[in-house]
Amino acid sequence: MAKLPRDASGRQAVRAFQKAGWLIRKVGPHIIMEKEGIRPTLSVPNHKVLDPGTLRSLIRHSGLTVEEFIRLLK
Repeated sequence: MAKLPRDASGRQAVRAFQKAGWLIRKVGPHIIMEKEGIRPTLSVPNHKVLDPGTLRSLIRHSGLTVEEFIRLLK
């Protein structure tokens, strides 16, 4: 199992989710993202560094694995 990046920002996470097909719906303190065919939306905090638990939860809700997310970060 790959380790979560400890220094991923909200903006970096949003770019990775966009590569996976998620679209930005609203930008503010949290960036709201949605994907056609997937019911829950992602609410990504617009922070300089995301908490590991928050990041893991976002990855899980997006339907990605940690390994896929790390590949999309690059």
